[in-house]
Amino acid sequence: MKHITIYALIALTINIFPIMAQDKIKQTAGRDQLGEFAPKFAQLNDDILFGEVWSRTEELSLRDRSLVTLTSLISQGLTDSSLAYHLQSARQNGITREEIAEIITHIGFYAGWPKAWAAFRIAKDVWEKESAEQPQPTPEEAFRKEMIFPVGEPNTEYAAYFTGRSWLAPLSSGPIKISNVTFEPGCRNNWHIHKASSGGGQMLIGTGGRGWYQEEGKPAVQILPGTVISIPPGVKHWHGAASDSWFAHIAFEVPGENASNEWLAPVTDEEYRKAGE
Repeated sequence: MKHITIYALIALTINIFPIMAQDKIKQTAGRDQLGEFAPKFAQLNDDILFGEVWSRTEELSLRDRSLVTLTSLISQGLTDSSLAYHLQSARQNGITREEIAEIITHIGFYAGWPKAWAAFRIAKDVWEKESAEQPQPTPEEAFRKEMIFPVGEPNTEYAAYFTGRSWLAPLSSGPIKISNVTFEPGCRNNWHIHKASSGGGQMLIGTGGRGWYQEEGKPAVQILPGTVISIPPGVKHWHGAASDSWFAHIAFEVPGENASNEWLAPVTDEEYRKAGE
């Protein structure tokens, strides 16, 4: 068993997925509020400022543009509805409660302490209101959101060899079979053996949550994100989630001659309980 940087190892075998382009900003506030009174201003606001300038996300991301805009508005002492709108947009563009607090604190040293106080009153309302309106994610939803690898589809093909629910996401269709496997709390696979006349075996890399790996006759080993487990061929073992945590690992099938996998009996509740002691 070895512990190495997960990203360095995975980068050798998996291509980085391209970043999707962000959608063009669509704004109607100008026409909604000033369309009849000042149609040209409304058009410039909706189509040019937001439709073109804010939509140039190749040069600056929406998050970066929110930071620039907030700094400009707060520095000018503007604490009207426009600041509230851009604070709401900043939150939607990924700025967290902790980040906005640090941003306004930083601005306060350069733009003035009273301006920071005024901005904080609005920011506090925005983050608390929107946090209260959003339903709390389930443990499964929170785990999926934190995962950097896809969870995939229900692992129906191997469901007979698992206790509990699991999901399978193939990451490579090349000569080395690589998959991300996700386990709900308490889920584990059966005892099994990777066989090969030469070569063979398997490697596991923890990618999320907390789980266990156990070889027959040995104490269970905890798997955390970044933990690497090397499983030689011919060794009887099992792996799965801890009872109180979702868990995911990447599984590498080591190439070998006449390689196969022999599924054995399920891990009993007593065996599983002892693993977590």
